Amino acid sequence: MTQQVLRERRFGETLVQLVQGDITQERVDAVVNAANKYLEHGGGLARVIVKKGGQVIQEESRQWVARHGPVTHEEPAYTTAGQLPAKYVIHAVGPVWGEGDEDAKLAAAIRGSLRRSEELGCTSIALPAISTGIFGFPKDRAARVIYQTLKTYLEEHSDTPLRLIRMVVYDAPTVQAFVEAWDPVMG
Repeated sequence: MTQQVLRERRFGETLVQLVQGDITQERVDAVVNAANKYLEHGGGLARVIVKKGGQVIQEESRQWVARHGPVTHEEPAYTTAGQLPAKYVIHAVGPVWGEGDEDAKLAAAIRGSLRRSEELGCTSIALPAISTGIFGFPKDRAARVIYQTLKTYLEEHSDTPLRLIRMVVYDAPTVQAFVEAWDPVMG
């Protein structure tokens, strides 16, 4: 699948793009994985990332949890990217739909991923539609929360070293939801 840029907007020195494609093919410093708090990558995007990037990602994830405990929404974990074209995988824990306070938890996972990428010295990052797959977060609502969080973060952190943020979505229903939410939130 070719990576197709659907929308883009610049915030100061940072270009934000909406891309239809495969996040495991992104040539960025960090790709974000939609993970569970124990970093057991058995389903969804997490499984695909380990399958394409190699078992080293799962091994490093288990070591992370053994050292630091379960991952929170606010403080994503990170590992190397194995055979993926990125340097790092940032493992963000999004909310499971129905557990309560989902919007705030999703926003915390996005902010945490951006912060973690900056701590790692990244200038580019690719984000998936966190929680919209097996975690059941409604795609249209997630798009609005993610975009608003990105916009607010970049307005509040105009000195960010991030120069490229790619929102990478894959399937047609997710693409549609994220395209429709772009203009009302991102302008």
